[in-house]
Amino acid sequence: MAKGINKKSINFRFNTMTIFTYVIGIILIIQLFNLQIIHGATYREQSNTRLTRESTLEAARGEILDRSGNVLVSSTQRFNLELYKSKIDTNTLNNTILKMINVLEKYNINYTDSFPIKIDPFEFTISGEALQKWKKNYDIDENMTAEQAFYKFRDKYKIENEDILEIKKIIAIRYAIIREGYSSTKSITIAKDICREAVAEFSENADEFPGLSISVQPVRQYKEGTLASHILGYASKISDQEYQSRKDEYEPNDIIGKTGVEYLFEDYLKGKKGTKQIDMAVDGTITAEVVEKEAVAGANVILTIDSKLQKMAEEALKSNIEKIRGGGFGKNYDAKGGSAVVMNVKTGEVLAMASYPDYNPQSFADGISNEEWQNYSNNKSYPLLNKSIQSAYEPGSIFKMITAIAGLESNNITLTEKMNDTGVYNKYGGSWNCWYYTDYHRGHGYLNVIGAIEKSCNFFFYETADRMGIDTLDKYAKYFGLGVKTGIELPGEVSGILASKEYTQSINTTWNPGDTINAAIGQGYNKFTPLQMVKYISMIANGGNKIDVSIIKSIQNSDETLVSKDEIDEFVNKKMGFENGTQNDDIILNSEYVNAVKQGMKSVTSGESGTAYARFRDFNIEVGGKTGSAEAGKDENNNDIVNAWFAAFAPFNDPEIAVVVMVENGGHGNYTAEAVRDIMAEYFGMNTQNVTENMQAISYTESMR
Repeated sequence: MAKGINKKSINFRFNTMTIFTYVIGIILIIQLFNLQIIHGATYREQSNTRLTRESTLEAARGEILDRSGNVLVSSTQRFNLELYKSKIDTNTLNNTILKMINVLEKYNINYTDSFPIKIDPFEFTISGEALQKWKKNYDIDENMTAEQAFYKFRDKYKIENEDILEIKKIIAIRYAIIREGYSSTKSITIAKDICREAVAEFSENADEFPGLSISVQPVRQYKEGTLASHILGYASKISDQEYQSRKDEYEPNDIIGKTGVEYLFEDYLKGKKGTKQIDMAVDGTITAEVVEKEAVAGANVILTIDSKLQKMAEEALKSNIEKIRGGGFGKNYDAKGGSAVVMNVKTGEVLAMASYPDYNPQSFADGISNEEWQNYSNNKSYPLLNKSIQSAYEPGSIFKMITAIAGLESNNITLTEKMNDTGVYNKYGGSWNCWYYTDYHRGHGYLNVIGAIEKSCNFFFYETADRMGIDTLDKYAKYFGLGVKTGIELPGEVSGILASKEYTQSINTTWNPGDTINAAIGQGYNKFTPLQMVKYISMIANGGNKIDVSIIKSIQNSDETLVSKDEIDEFVNKKMGFENGTQNDDIILNSEYVNAVKQGMKSVTSGESGTAYARFRDFNIEVGGKTGSAEAGKDENNNDIVNAWFAAFAPFNDPEIAVVVMVENGGHGNYTAEAVRDIMAEYFGMNTQNVTENMQAISYTESMR
């Protein structure tokens, strides 16, 4: 049976709760009275003595290293002196500015000073243009003298100092504050890149410098000067256009990758910024700092290149160009620039990539001067252009191995067939000379495919291409990756041009049989990048196997984990809008044919009648090579432009590397063979001093295409 309800108990609990609520209300009223009335002024004063702002913690930009871990690009710290607005009187501000400048001058540090009045001990000077602007903005009479205007600003800023130089120092900063503006959360930069001694002095005497703050700015450092400049690229201050499109990621003074690896892998290199809260008194003195979010350093990008080999490639290319230009091979050619590329024939890794002339990326990172920019931009040899991937050239005779393989694979020639080079190929109402006929007025006579490669016989390849037609030639050229981008992880790569019916249709013209004859020897419409050519030579060296070209070995996050190869590939393809080329996957090359072509290339360097025998006769390693001299139009004086190529691989029996060197208007292919030889000597650890001395004695009469 349920118990009855105790009404007295209910009334008691109700009364108790009512009394409790009443008491709490009285306490709250008393506390509120205490806060607002009795101590209100005190708390308001304390509140007004505290300011809070959020500051960015910069993320360290990732490094770029070579394959052995040698650092090529890193970041260093630059300290900047900034001034925030604080609640101090005018006299204190002026005195603070003067003390600040005295410290800067003590360490010979430049500071902001755009005040147009100049002072020396005897004269005040100013331009009339400045006075005109001041008339509108500063209530300055244009008829005032410079001295009168100077003292007008002294009075405006309530500067009490008597010394003219001290007045000028204070005006310089006060003038900058008015022009640029500042607040308790927005600073004005007083000086950049201040030394650590100055940082220490400002920090140790912070109470004397209200509103002053030291910011840390990361600065890109290219440790090896111009080395690999076209690969690395450069990073510099973000442009207004870049900032407007990426405001959610960057601030106006941030640096951003502009070219090369710095540009392409910006998202990995830049890292993620952090934040900290800074509490300060109204006089600008910092009272507390709390990190809210830690900064995360950018990832390190490891390249496939070897920095020592890269250095040799650049030096050998430059030396070769200067020697050609100076008539060191017996005849002067106005060699403009060039490229040298070294590739691992088994993996497709780029071990070195040089483009001449080069440039200094540090100049751009620090803020390039107008004079230096004009020197780069007006240079007709285009130092800012990566000629290895951004320029396409007629390949000349180094294309002939494709013609040979295509002819053999299509059964239009055989390994044993010999053709009689009479010197002139007459067909379709035209005639095409063999280079040997042009130089010596006779043909090579009977040659098989190996001999045709050794002697670079145009006649043999004219006939081979005419038999099989351009479609068959194109099929094999595409298999070796010509006329399509390699997909290297660098911006700006061009596709080049593969001579074909499709190409002539795209330029609204008709393919003629004579075009096939020209294409057979790497002339006509054919234009390829040096990188495409070294890939093709690598494929010949490795037996005809396709390879994927790469210059990125790995990417390492700040926590030392590695980014997967699939992620890198996906990222690069998306960033560059790259689509795989139309290489023919159904082709399986006959190893006997590839070996025959390689044997012909070996004869180029080891046979006494080979076109590069003079360059390699004393070399200690067997090399397969091919010279190329490609006509590329006329210069401004109507002289022939002949680009010089040499392509090679080594060691012959078990190839490791392929090297291609191209010199713009280099004259003859075997001139560039000297640079290839020196690069190979570096790779194989050989002493090239004696070889180089012997080669310099070779006269022009020994030079053949």
